[in-house]
Amino acid sequence: MKAFLLIPLTLILTLSVLSQDYKKIHSDAVVIDTHNDIISTCIESGHSFDQDLTGKTHSDLNRMFEGGLDVQMFSVYCDGKQKNPFAFANREIDTLYAWIKRNPSKMMLVTNPAELQQAVKQKKLASMIGVEGGHMIENDLDKLQKLYDRGARYITLTWNNNNDWATSAEYESGSQRKNGQIDTTSQKKGLSDFGRQVVKKMNDLGMMVDVSHVGEQTFWDVIELSNKPIIASHSNAYTLCPVYRNLKDDQINAIAKNGGVIHLNFYAAFLDSTVGPRQSEFVRKHRAERDSLVKAGHRENAMDMIREKYKEEYGSLQASFNSVFDHMEHIIQLAGIDHVGLGGDFDGITLTPAQLTDVTKYPLITKELVDRGYSKKDINKILGGNFIRVFEANQKK
Repeated sequence: MKAFLLIPLTLILTLSVLSQDYKKIHSDAVVIDTHNDIISTCIESGHSFDQDLTGKTHSDLNRMFEGGLDVQMFSVYCDGKQKNPFAFANREIDTLYAWIKRNPSKMMLVTNPAELQQAVKQKKLASMIGVEGGHMIENDLDKLQKLYDRGARYITLTWNNNNDWATSAEYESGSQRKNGQIDTTSQKKGLSDFGRQVVKKMNDLGMMVDVSHVGEQTFWDVIELSNKPIIASHSNAYTLCPVYRNLKDDQINAIAKNGGVIHLNFYAAFLDSTVGPRQSEFVRKHRAERDSLVKAGHRENAMDMIREKYKEEYGSLQASFNSVFDHMEHIIQLAGIDHVGLGGDFDGITLTPAQLTDVTKYPLITKELVDRGYSKKDINKILGGNFIRVFEANQKK
């Protein structure tokens, strides 16, 4: 009888040790996320990041600490429809500066690896800036320099829209035409001569080139041109989920050869190819109600209102928790452990994977990696070490 009771007791003790191990590994690691849209979300909604936004957003300051985040790259985003996107970018940077100023014991602006380590040592949120969309430099290298001077350490060369010097994945894939958003520029795919100047200037400054959102030709032009490791700040594997925003196997291998890192996006439709069609069915089912909201003056937020009203139904469309690790392990098998990281896109996505519902859930990633048998050394690379290596390599003159 005693021997029989030892079996469950041993299992309980083993699970307890594993639980303690993953929590300690997570606490000891430098946990870095390379893409979060909370700045634009707060500006649009009137919220502030240093308030408790539980139930309203994926992120806020205290919940980032709860999730064990050490470094957050805050996305500076606009969709390109603004008259003065450079001014809009600066407004978002001003917003981040205001948060840091109000919370000097909790947040610190980080612009180089030494400051990153200092913030981690002082247990402050290392707050970094990434610009999501090259249209915000307004075809002006001086404005690129000014954004760098204000702390921007990567630029995503395009968002879904083209700019005058680089073409987007949505445009190059034909998705703009499918969505009725016909691009009237008939732009040649890839980087223009000015686009090449942008990449060279970023290399010279030590500003990371981000290829999430860029078209395939733009991607290959960057690979040919960049003399520094690049990043994909929030992208997944096309082989597992064939949507225009994900990277094909030859692109993943090229980033590895370049020394760069692919940071995983948590958007359900970029993880699981069945999510997109199910989302379309959700929209079709509620189209009449959406149209009535548009007629009532809610053109910009009609779908947000529908998703909130039918929150449980929409939430059922989530990708699985394991889908994140399917993409991670596909990239690792192709490119190696040194070329994957995390870029969740929280507060820029409408649908998360199951369990990874906000920034407090990052420890679950570490737990799963422990459960899958990854070593502490490799977990540290995935959680942030790979990004630090690329950040340091870009700073070298």
